[in-house]
Amino acid sequence: MRLFAAVLPPKAATSELSAATAALRRLPGADALRWTARDSWHFTLAFMAEVPEETVPDLCARLERAAHRTAPFSLALHGGGHFGGRALWAGATGDVAALRLLAQRADAAARKAGVTMEEHRHYRPHLTLARGKGDPGLGPYVDALRPFDGTAWTVAELTLVRSNLPVSGVPGLRPRYEAVGRWVLGGGAEVSGGAG
Repeated sequence: MRLFAAVLPPKAATSELSAATAALRRLPGADALRWTARDSWHFTLAFMAEVPEETVPDLCARLERAAHRTAPFSLALHGGGHFGGRALWAGATGDVAALRLLAQRADAAARKAGVTMEEHRHYRPHLTLARGKGDPGLGPYVDALRPFDGTAWTVAELTLVRSNLPVSGVPGLRPRYEAVGRWVLGGGAEVSGGAG
């Protein structure tokens, strides 16, 4: 199964960002972008791609320990950027160092569980808003996002998410995400899930 560890922003935060992206969608060329659905917005901590079913229990146990070792922290959606012409994203402000630490711990948990991971890269917190092909010129969207400053919230849990890919060749379908495990940060009890 395709899995990733993530931080999911609360509804209030995604409501604020949704209002900001509504203005972006009215900019010239916005219809050429593939906009992500609000209910799929997240900060990926560790992308694991395909994980064998038998590995999931150990992975969950290790992610629970990573969550237990990380105290809750403050985060807010803020500004944005882009990766070439491929992706437009919203950024984060607040205790970004704690978010990076949680990402490192999630990555280490996956590796220790035997999940094949990509090589280590510097973690850049981002929430993908839209994807483009070629070079759609994302600069005006980044400029429009620059003043966006969302309300802070407390990140209180780590979530393991399963990505269900759409049927190949069917236009307009997007991956569907489902939480298969949630763990409270700082040593609280598991919220729900497990191996799913």
